[in-house]
Amino acid sequence: MSLAAALLLGAAAPLAQPAPPPQPAPLAELRARALEQEVIYFVLPDRFANGDPANDRGGLAGDRLVTGFDPAAKGFYHGGDLKGLIAHLDYIQGLGASAIWLGPIFKNKPVQGDPGHESAGYHGYWITDFTQVDPHFGSNADFQALVDAVHARGMKLYMDIVVNHTADVIQYRECVGRPCPYRSRADYPYQRRGGVAGAPINPGFAGDGLGSAENFARLTNPAFAYTPFVPPGEAHAKTPDWLNDPIYYHNRGETTYEGESATMGDFSGLDDVMTENPRVIAGFIDIYGGWIDRYGIDGFRIDTARHVDAAFWRAFIPAMLARARARGIPNFHIFGEVSGHDHNEVRQAVATHVAAYPAVLDFALHDGLAAVLGGRSGTDRLEELFAADPLYQGGEAGASATVTWVSNHDDGRIAQAIRAALPQASLAEVQARVALGHAMLLTLRGVPAIYAGDEQGFIGRGGDQDARQDLFASQVAQYNAEEVPGGPAGSRDRFDRAHPLYRMIADLARLRRGSPALRQGRQVVRARSTEPGLFAVSRFDPATGAEVLVAFNTATRPLTAQIEVETASLRFATLAGTCPASAAAPGSATLVLPPLSFAVCAAQPPAK
Repeated sequence: MSLAAALLLGAAAPLAQPAPPPQPAPLAELRARALEQEVIYFVLPDRFANGDPANDRGGLAGDRLVTGFDPAAKGFYHGGDLKGLIAHLDYIQGLGASAIWLGPIFKNKPVQGDPGHESAGYHGYWITDFTQVDPHFGSNADFQALVDAVHARGMKLYMDIVVNHTADVIQYRECVGRPCPYRSRADYPYQRRGGVAGAPINPGFAGDGLGSAENFARLTNPAFAYTPFVPPGEAHAKTPDWLNDPIYYHNRGETTYEGESATMGDFSGLDDVMTENPRVIAGFIDIYGGWIDRYGIDGFRIDTARHVDAAFWRAFIPAMLARARARGIPNFHIFGEVSGHDHNEVRQAVATHVAAYPAVLDFALHDGLAAVLGGRSGTDRLEELFAADPLYQGGEAGASATVTWVSNHDDGRIAQAIRAALPQASLAEVQARVALGHAMLLTLRGVPAIYAGDEQGFIGRGGDQDARQDLFASQVAQYNAEEVPGGPAGSRDRFDRAHPLYRMIADLARLRRGSPALRQGRQVVRARSTEPGLFAVSRFDPATGAEVLVAFNTATRPLTAQIEVETASLRFATLAGTCPASAAAPGSATLVLPPLSFAVCAAQPPAK
């Protein structure tokens, strides 16, 4: 057997016979499921499936700079919509997903950017109307149809929401047509116009640290740092209408992503909302509470959560949970994007205390997995990350609710990270490493989120637009020229359930669904290496305490190792890979792992 074939078979090790697909759960049962019980599928609707070509231009007439539609350009709308999602729910559920995280579907400013550098709001993060679906994706009725169809399958739907910013509408007179440098509160206080030596304005305003309505009523002039204005014709560009008043924005110029600018600066010109203002807090509670009330959705993924002041979340999150309970949703899931790549395991844990996020996206584990799977780090990197789990709100149980991922629409795909780290690796090896990464995602602690297209072998060339390939037949030359492990390149629909990555992920998702230990069990690191090689953990059934041993080999050579287990774990059943029938001795099991492979071994009760 060739090395390439051995790597593929090793990574996609045979699994135990999967359980049959679950029957759709009654709505009450579905809504009671904890976040840890889910497998999430993340999808940008514009890049998934085009169910209705009539809405490709969003009801607008003109060229791509008016409509935002250009299916041959990676930065414009391609035509995917909510009807396309509904038509392919069987494909998503067949992968083993029990919940869909849907990229923002609110109405966006169709096109933004300086002349020659324009792009479209196909991704959904440039919102102008927080109350309706973007016409490029369909209608509010289409969204209701999607929610109903997802629930009918026993699945959940999470909306991606934004409060940090709106589309770029507000401009500054001091720097029209160019970015404005960030101006701090120290250099440009709220009570002076244009700097500390400027004329007095906003008398009596005690600063944004005092969040009372009485205090913010004294903030009436938004020209403390720059002179903001709304261009002609855009006075009512945003909905609800209060969002059109510059007083509800920071108006301090471009963020540097450091210090106070991380929560008060504009992201690439996007209007940064002053979320300290109680009017803004009440307004967003009303906006997003309304989506819960009307559609009965199951949760929120919060975009740019780290860039909003923590006090906002301490008011907003309890309000959303209360609104959901009133709607009959006792387990409304909320997970925030706490991005960053330096000591992020601590940053994430602290955020669960300070901002009271019920859960966060696990950027730290993503970075660790990318380093380990790319051969740039020993597996001890993962042990170090998991050592921070007790810092989360709720301790290790809180850490088990982090949403884990190996690819996303901003940072890029795990296949691209592997290819960048190992440029000489064959496609077969890239696929084997991608398979190993998803095996880690579906068996280690946390709530796995699979990015649409990973199951079809997408690689990409980087993050952002370079990682947002179409699953329906693409017209983007760059996407069509990319190699595709496990499948042919070129323009074609990519809903192949026979793709080896799709099959492996589906099998592991079923395995996870049938194992309380893998879904919600306590995790103990059993083995790690300072070089590529062994990483092993035990997961424990929260009800019975039964042990499931999970082991990985991140090296391109086979290994044999003794791994510590519970002394009562004397016999094992193979759930994936190859497991010993019995322990070598009480407290020790011998595992033989092929290159880039994994094994899942369930301890069996003593023979009677």
